[in-house]
Amino acid sequence: MASILLVSSAQANTAPTSATQRRVQFRRHGLALAATLALSPAAWAQDSANVVQVTGRATAAPVSVSGFGDVSPGRSPFQSTSSNAAGLADIGIDTLGEITRLDASLGDAYNAPGYWAAMRVRGYALDNRFNYRRDGLPINGETALALDNKERVEVLKGTSGAQAGTSAPGGLVNLVVKRPRGGNTSQFLIGLSEAGSMKLAADLDRVVDSSTQTGVRLNLSAEQLDPWVRDAKGSRYLFALAGTTQLGQRDRLEGELEISRQSQPSIPGFSLLGSVLPDASTVDPRTNLNNQRWSLPVVFDSRTASLRWTHTLDSSWQVVSEAMTQRLTTDDRLAFPFGCSAVDNYSSYCADGTYDLYDFRSENERRNTRVFSVKLNGDVQTGEVAHHLSLGWLNSRYESRLGRQAYNWAGIGNVQGTAATSPAPELTDENTNRTERSNELQLLDRMQWGDAGLWAGVRHTRLERQSVRTDGSRPIDYDQSFTTPWLAVTWQATPADMAYLSWGQGIESAVTPNRSGYGNSAGQPLPALKSRQFEAGFKHESQTLGWSVTGFDISRPQVADTGSTYSIDGQARHRGLEGTVDLREGAWSLRGSAMWLKARTEDSSTAASNNLVPANVAQRVARVQIGYQVAAVPGLSVHTQISHEGSRFVLPDNSVSIPGWTTLGLSSRYAFKAQGIDWLWRVGVDNLTDRRAWQESPYQYGHVYLYPLAGRTFRTSLQINL
Repeated sequence: MASILLVSSAQANTAPTSATQRRVQFRRHGLALAATLALSPAAWAQDSANVVQVTGRATAAPVSVSGFGDVSPGRSPFQSTSSNAAGLADIGIDTLGEITRLDASLGDAYNAPGYWAAMRVRGYALDNRFNYRRDGLPINGETALALDNKERVEVLKGTSGAQAGTSAPGGLVNLVVKRPRGGNTSQFLIGLSEAGSMKLAADLDRVVDSSTQTGVRLNLSAEQLDPWVRDAKGSRYLFALAGTTQLGQRDRLEGELEISRQSQPSIPGFSLLGSVLPDASTVDPRTNLNNQRWSLPVVFDSRTASLRWTHTLDSSWQVVSEAMTQRLTTDDRLAFPFGCSAVDNYSSYCADGTYDLYDFRSENERRNTRVFSVKLNGDVQTGEVAHHLSLGWLNSRYESRLGRQAYNWAGIGNVQGTAATSPAPELTDENTNRTERSNELQLLDRMQWGDAGLWAGVRHTRLERQSVRTDGSRPIDYDQSFTTPWLAVTWQATPADMAYLSWGQGIESAVTPNRSGYGNSAGQPLPALKSRQFEAGFKHESQTLGWSVTGFDISRPQVADTGSTYSIDGQARHRGLEGTVDLREGAWSLRGSAMWLKARTEDSSTAASNNLVPANVAQRVARVQIGYQVAAVPGLSVHTQISHEGSRFVLPDNSVSIPGWTTLGLSSRYAFKAQGIDWLWRVGVDNLTDRRAWQESPYQYGHVYLYPLAGRTFRTSLQINL
């Protein structure tokens, strides 16, 4: 191993400076290393007998964000997806925005490289302010959320009124923090990608005092970012420390601190050229339209800390008290392409490939979240019915404090990225400061008698919101209260098979913009936007095979903004069918998911709006991962990832659409033991066929954006476990 690393390092030091030559060289090195590992197992054979081959399906962890206790996903009346840190590393996922590759129900929603993650679940765009959780507590997702200190990423699909006070109806994303495991282990990792990105990371777990079960876990990572897009170099780092201790027999205290920073230019999208969709096969996906000499990186600074106290009352009941604070600081800067003023069109670029370029700067944005939660959890038996109960109270406060911003015309750019313009950094535009307080009461009851189950949840939320422009104008102050129930029935047909039906509600809150054009309704809140979901599913869960099929029907009030009126007009209704499979048979494994979605606008007062498909929503999606363990080389496995997304509409009137696409990825992992040390080598290539297509087409602020698929990219990493 040492000789391989030394040769690779020496060659890298004499590499040409051309990006193309660096990529070619990396591919040669990556393929050579993969071949060496696959074809020369004798080099590590001295301890290969100690390598464990996986022969059955791994037991899926309970989806903790559901709030219903330690029940496996195969026994729960809802759909979810969860992936642990090792699984994410195996397929090359190291940012939150990339988890859309995990499941067919997840999709992109203005998922711009270098910016915060934006995704859809079941066709609905998640709200970064309200649909993200950290160990079950609400956080703000308007930042680069680090994954290196996360044990797993969970996605709970569908409405979440029983789990969240306010949230978009697609689902919740929950990040589970790595905590001490009661052992002394060390893990070190070095990762490389062909464009020049490099990562160093360490995960150190230590027992401090075995008598009090006191332990600490330290996660460190530092990365040089050089992605497949040109002129987008950056960096990020993470420091995270978690500790736990037992205070007597009944009390356990857990705390953690996370500090992270990412600095990288964000990547704006392409657009229509007039009314014409550009041919993706002729567009260089490496082109960065944010490449002016005055372009500055987007900087995300994050500080998060939490404290959890668990008090055991008896063998069945415990009280869990938690407090968390999240402090975000952002410098948001971009050379921003938007519209074509030459023909008074701001929905696309000009027909000749030029566009208006704006200097956007909003610096020292501060977003702070404080949360306090108390829960009482336990089991009780009433006759033949077993109950698992959870009663909780959550108080949260969110503040955003922004300054004046720049959004100034800076010249004319072009889609080749060759035009040079002058900066216009004057702070000429006001921003909006927001404050929100929420008090929430939650009651969950999981009831079981024989083969039948009844799951019930209800949440009551009292919400207070204020907003005001940075110059003191347009103040808004309102409060709302609402109750969101959820109910499900289950039937355990056999020890391996379960059927369920569920119904639930979710809530969003909106207010009419406080502008003179909206007349007497300016600044007035709309009635609470109550979404509703019906779901029916069947799940099979055995040692070698898990599968499920689920049908859902979600309706959500549609807000219409004409510039003079702001009102509820119709419904955004999403009906769909999801299927999942998880199979391990001998040396083979298969994990896959598919979704068929019918997303439409209904009951609008504008007849032309009815039956239209939302922009940027693919209605046919499939993800498949196939793995094979090589018997001749214990510890070596190879994997194929196939991802397909169907066509999607670009414009709200459905007059333009982008074709569907399919990508293929390959990866391998080789776990072996040499000289008493556990090693893990990963090699992978994404978009093996170098497919050229438009990956997504978000429509925001009346403008079309087009993001191309990333080109063929090689990656490799070496992990050492001590």
